[in-house]
Amino acid sequence: MGTESKSPNYPNHIGMIMDGNGRWANQRGLSRNKGHQQGVEACQRVVKACQELDVHYLTLYAFSAENWKRPESEVNALMELLELYLAKETKTLIQKEIRLRAIGRLDGLPAKLTKSIMEAVDATSRFGEWNLTLALNYSSRNEMVDASKAIANAVAQGDLSIEDIDWDTFAKCMYTKDLPDPDLIVRTSGETRLSNFLMMQSAYAELIFTETFWPDFTKAHLEECIKIYCARERRYGLTGEQVHKKKLANK
Repeated sequence: MGTESKSPNYPNHIGMIMDGNGRWANQRGLSRNKGHQQGVEACQRVVKACQELDVHYLTLYAFSAENWKRPESEVNALMELLELYLAKETKTLIQKEIRLRAIGRLDGLPAKLTKSIMEAVDATSRFGEWNLTLALNYSSRNEMVDASKAIANAVAQGDLSIEDIDWDTFAKCMYTKDLPDPDLIVRTSGETRLSNFLMMQSAYAELIFTETFWPDFTKAHLEECIKIYCARERRYGLTGEQVHKKKLANK
């Protein structure tokens, strides 16, 4: 699929729930950490594929707030992998002019990792056309709590009136305030839930659940997901007839 064949209904922002590293490894008699290492390679493939397929925003669910409950050895290995990824890929992001962002409670991450994240974010901040966001120590529920606290503080300080609070006001207090809402959420490994990922932002996103484990996910799989997405009709509460008339009016 090339950019010359883009449909008017083409995803600008894709969110990826990268699932199945552990099961991929177990099926091969390997350690879970080996599965995570292969998962990092899948991240590299998908970031490259998004640019080639003209998808301008990609958000990867890299580490959830609930992942801290995993065995300490696995959590430590994941933190080390994230550091290695940033050390290796920041130069590539700069070369490809891809802006990196990170969302979540970053202050809860190891200080060394947080420093690496901020350095990579700063180093790519001048770019705008291509965007990669890592959700780290992320929880959609935590995001709602933090946004609510920011709203409450603004009201208490007299900077905001309760009557003026609407969705746009609330959205400006969320981690994703600088990002468009995702058009498509893809989850790998056959699980069919959002697992606390961009729950408010994905209110009107299309969802695709694939059986493919994340370490096996390729550009071809992404192309197939985009193809499925483009064949769907996004109605945003309208009827199919209304959507059709709107399309005709915009031609």
